[in-house]
Amino acid sequence: MKFICFGSGSCGNCYYLESNGTALLIDLGIGYRAFKNHIRDYGLCLPTIKAVLVTHDHTDHIKAVGPLSIEHHLPVYASELVHEGIQRNRFMTKKIPEHLKKKTQLETSFDIGPFRITPFKVIHDSNDNNGYFIEVTQPEPAEDLFDAANALGIEDAEKEPLTFCIITDCGEFTDNLIPYIERARYLVIEANYDSAMLATGPYPDYLKRRIIGGRGHLDNEICAEKLTEHLTPKTKCVWLCHLSEENNHPEIARKTIQKALDDLPFTPQPRLEVLRRRTPSGMLTLK
Repeated sequence: MKFICFGSGSCGNCYYLESNGTALLIDLGIGYRAFKNHIRDYGLCLPTIKAVLVTHDHTDHIKAVGPLSIEHHLPVYASELVHEGIQRNRFMTKKIPEHLKKKTQLETSFDIGPFRITPFKVIHDSNDNNGYFIEVTQPEPAEDLFDAANALGIEDAEKEPLTFCIITDCGEFTDNLIPYIERARYLVIEANYDSAMLATGPYPDYLKRRIIGGRGHLDNEICAEKLTEHLTPKTKCVWLCHLSEENNHPEIARKTIQKALDDLPFTPQPRLEVLRRRTPSGMLTLK
C-alpha cells in the first residue's frame, strides 16, 4: 500500500492511501489547486481516487472536499452528523452533491475496492468526529514470494492483513480507541500540543481552555502514555499528526513519544515519525 500525507495541522489535513490501483483520501482540508499540484508532482492519477473519507466538519479537514466531489463525481463518506456540519460550514462554498453523500455508521464496516473501512468515535468539539480503521483485504501481488516472506514473515504474509488506523483531533482518549490501536500495523495519531508551551504561549485563556477541555486536542504526554499502554508488537510505524504550530514543536513531540516507545516491553519497537504541517511526506510503501 502507498501512503502520502499532503498536510497535517490547522493549515490543512489530507492523507492518501492506494492499493491495487484504488486510492482513498482521508480528509481534504488543503487548497484544491495545491492538492491537484501534489497529485501531478507525485505522478498520481485523479481517477484512481474512488472516495473521500471525512473525519469531521472543521474547515481544515473539508476545505476542498466539495470541489473534488463535484468535478470528479466522487462519493464522500462521513457520519450523518458530519454531513450536516459540512452542509452548514460557511467556509465550504461548494457543497457535496446529495447523491454523492454516503452516510456511515459507527463500528459498521464497508468496502471500497481492496479496503475494508471501519469508522469509530473520536471525541472533539465538531458536529461529530470519526477515526478510521482500514484493512487491506486484497493484498497487492508480491513481485517475489521470497521477498514478501522476508518483509512480513511467512506467517504474517499468509494470515495478517495490512492494517492502518488514523486518530486525529482527539480531545479525550477513550476506551473505544484501544482495540484499533492494538490491531494497527500503521498508526497515525494526534500529538497536538506540549502542555508547558500551551500554558505559557500566546493563546487567549478561552482558547487554551477549549484545547485542554476534553473536546479539544490530545497533548504529547497523554499520547505517549497511551501508546506505552496499548501498542503491540504488530505496530511497525507511528506517525504523529496535527501538531500545533504555536504550542508544539516536532522535536519536542518526537522526543516525548520516543521516550515512551523506548520503554515498550518488546522488540523491534515501532518506528516513529512526525508528519509535517504544510510539506507533503514522501510516498511511503507500507507492507
